[in-house]
Amino acid sequence: MADSRLRRSLLYVPGNMPSMLQNIGVFRCDAVMIDLEDAVPPAEKDAARRLVRRFLEGFRERNKEVLVRINPLDTRWGLDDLREVLPAMPDGVRLPKADTPEIVERLDTRLTEFEEELGLEIGRFKILPSIESADGVINCIDVSRSSDRILGLAFGAEDYTASMEIERSKGGQELMNARSRVVWAAKAAGVQAIDTIFADVKDVDGLRRETEIVKGLGFTGKSLVNPRQIEVVHEVFAPKPEEIAHALQVIDAIQRAREMGTGVISLGGKMVDAPVVKRAFRVIRTAHAQGLVDSVPDEAILHG
Repeated sequence: MADSRLRRSLLYVPGNMPSMLQNIGVFRCDAVMIDLEDAVPPAEKDAARRLVRRFLEGFRERNKEVLVRINPLDTRWGLDDLREVLPAMPDGVRLPKADTPEIVERLDTRLTEFEEELGLEIGRFKILPSIESADGVINCIDVSRSSDRILGLAFGAEDYTASMEIERSKGGQELMNARSRVVWAAKAAGVQAIDTIFADVKDVDGLRRETEIVKGLGFTGKSLVNPRQIEVVHEVFAPKPEEIAHALQVIDAIQRAREMGTGVISLGGKMVDAPVVKRAFRVIRTAHAQGLVDSVPDEAILHG
C-alpha cells in the first residue's frame, strides 16, 4: 500500500533560525521541512546544518513528520547536508531540482549507504522530489517512479516560472499545465501530490482560492512559508459533511461485505470496491485529523 500519512500542510522552517526551530513542536502542520537550501546563505551553510542536527537530536517527542530540504547533490553542500543531518534521524529528504530520475536514483544510493553505516533498515529515509523546472515537468512521470522511497511529488512554482522565463501571477493560469502533469505523475505512481507555496502571507483569500483550485486538480497538500497559513489550508482540505457521511456508509458497507465473505457490495446502486474504499478511508482519516469524526477504521480494511 502507498504511504497514507496525512500531508495537507508542509511548513518550511529556515535551518539557520534557532527561534523557529524551537517552535516546530507547537506548529499545527502535518509536516515541517527544515530548509538548508534557499533559506540559508552560502556563508551560513556549515553552521546551519550543525544547528539542525543538534535540534533534531533533542527533538525526541516528535508530533509531526520532519523532512530536511538539502542543497542539490551537484553542489558542494548537498552531500555534507546528508552526512550531518541523517544521524539525527529526520523522516526524509526534500530533494530540490529533481529534474531527472537519475538525480533521485543518486540520492537513493547515498541514503542506502548512510543507512548501512548507521545500522538502519534500508528504506528508512524517504524522498520528496521537487519538480521545479521545465525539464522536471517533462520528466516528472519517470521521476515519480524512480525510487521506492518516494512519498510524493512536490511542485515548486518559483523556480519553475524562472526556468520558463515567465512571471507568476495571482491567478496562476501559467501554472496549470505544469500542475496537472505533476498530479498525473503522482497519481499514476500512487504517491501524494504537494503543491507549491503561496508567498503572500497577508493574502488569506488568495491562499484559500489557490488551495481550492489545486485540491480540485488532485493535490493532497501544500507547501507553506508561514504558520499562519496552516489553518486555511486545513480548512480547504477538510472533507465536506456529505463526503464524510458517504465515506462512513462505504466503510460500513465493506465491513458487512467482509463478514459475508465477498470483496464487493452495492451501495445506493453503485459498486463498492477497493478504489471506493480507499477514497472513503482517506476522507475519514482527514476528517479525524480535524476532529470531525471520532475514530479511523483499521487500515486492514484496505487489504480485503
